[in-house]
Amino acid sequence: MNFDLIVIGSGPGGYVAAIRASQLGMKVAVVERAELGGICLNWGCIPTKALLKSASVYEYAQHAAEYGVVVEGAIKPDFAAIVARSRGVADSMSKGIQFLFKKNKVEVIEGFGKLVAPHQVEVTAADGTVTKVEANHIILATGARSRELANLPIDGEKIIGYRQAMTLAKQPESMVVVGSGAIGSEFAYFYNAIGTKVTLVEFLPNVVPLEDEEVSKQLERSFKKAGIKVMTNSEVLSVDTTGERCSVIIKTKKGEETVEADIVLSAVGIATNLEGLGLEEVGVANERGKVVVDEFYRTNIEDVYAIGDIVAGPALAHVASAEGICCVEKIAGLDVHAIDYSIIPGCTYTTPEVASVGLSEKKAIEAGYEVKVGKFPFTASGKATAAGARDGFVKVIFDAKDGKLLGAHLIGANVTEMVAEMVLAQNLGATGHQIIKAIHPHPTMSEAIMEAAAAAYGEVIHI
Repeated sequence: MNFDLIVIGSGPGGYVAAIRASQLGMKVAVVERAELGGICLNWGCIPTKALLKSASVYEYAQHAAEYGVVVEGAIKPDFAAIVARSRGVADSMSKGIQFLFKKNKVEVIEGFGKLVAPHQVEVTAADGTVTKVEANHIILATGARSRELANLPIDGEKIIGYRQAMTLAKQPESMVVVGSGAIGSEFAYFYNAIGTKVTLVEFLPNVVPLEDEEVSKQLERSFKKAGIKVMTNSEVLSVDTTGERCSVIIKTKKGEETVEADIVLSAVGIATNLEGLGLEEVGVANERGKVVVDEFYRTNIEDVYAIGDIVAGPALAHVASAEGICCVEKIAGLDVHAIDYSIIPGCTYTTPEVASVGLSEKKAIEAGYEVKVGKFPFTASGKATAAGARDGFVKVIFDAKDGKLLGAHLIGANVTEMVAEMVLAQNLGATGHQIIKAIHPHPTMSEAIMEAAAAAYGEVIHI
């Protein structure tokens, strides 16, 4: 079995790389040990958004009277049905990848793939059968899993990771979520929204700590208003699971505090899937749990490449996809530009949503820029007011010298759909006045971008 390209892993990096390579005329195979689509489609990005949609529908129903709609009878979440819908969405998307592979003539080889030589992969099927396949090029795209802390070992029952959080047998009455990055914050919002008592614990001073500080503070206020207990500057020291409930000892600035909960969700980051890949045997260099690659994802071994969560950079689905395309286009001999990692959007799908790209105000100043900052609150937006979604704002940062956009930070309804405008603007080197003069439709949430840019230059109309 000889191929131009073998991709190990079919997540958003692997499957996109495989399809693009096929489009470029290569004979391609994908080695996958689990569901097509990887964690993102089956246990991450997609099924979590289905859960979050159910939560938002429930919240809408609870507040229907505020919109002049009378809903009679009890309104309550059906947890089993919510989980079942989420799994159905994931299954549908996984089948979609299967269709795309057939359409693009990408061969799927089921099993665990291991490098045994620079151009050879050994695949062990579920029944133990071993097959060897060869290719001119091999891309490693094996992704990552939940990271475990020594004092927070995941047992899958009382202390769980994100996978178990999507498929619990019943809704817990109470939950402690450890870590307030995108995964932790999204699950904290989801479970709180459907009636679980949630405590969110974050070691750093702010929730969603990678975001602009003003955005973090706004999300914390929104979480607290929604009933989530937020504990920043706090650390889980231990969890006692011997009783009927979990007894969580948390170190805070004021001392130790004990919180009782049915479930503890560990959302403290990810660990890369490098074990058993044959990296050491073949000599592929890796440092601190990441495969070492150049700007076009070439490892130190010729014709072996790596993309996605297993290389340095943001562990995001859209980043893995972009890296996969860049990698195979370079292999195919196209004129390819390296990815600019300073313009990578990040999104957190809580309510309100969070989205950002580029430098925060603090990082821009630390980098030596003289900045102009503009901010527009959704309380002043007609569309946000009509929608009953006035929490949040748009904040933009410009270089005071040449006017170019340095960063954008959004929190509010639908902002994950709006941030792409800012990615494009920054990618094209747009200035503040170019954004101001780009006529935005009215009434829309996206007008806030234009207004925030105008605020940076003292030209804002509606505040």
